[in-house]
Amino acid sequence: MIGIAVFFIVLGIIIRYGKMYFLIAGYNTKPKEERAKFNADGIATVFRNSMFGMAIIMIIGYFLANWLNNPDIENVTFFGAILIGIPYLVIKSNSDKFKIK
Repeated sequence: MIGIAVFFIVLGIIIRYGKMYFLIAGYNTKPKEERAKFNADGIATVFRNSMFGMAIIMIIGYFLANWLNNPDIENVTFFGAILIGIPYLVIKSNSDKFKIK
């Protein structure tokens, strides 16, 4: 669980600060003219924040499960983070907020 959380943190850092926008689904397949219509930094910030949020929830779930000696908590927080984080990421990053007019 901690490994997945660390992976999400690293992925968020790589996308935002490493400017590896090709990791954003569909972004690199667009023509250059179409990519110029989007604020890639803004979308990368949403990715970073979403990845960090999911990682924090997973880390909290891991330590809470160990503290209460209940491994089910770890599973619930993992799937909860994924089920909330991924739709938020998709909806927010595809919003008109990041289109340059």
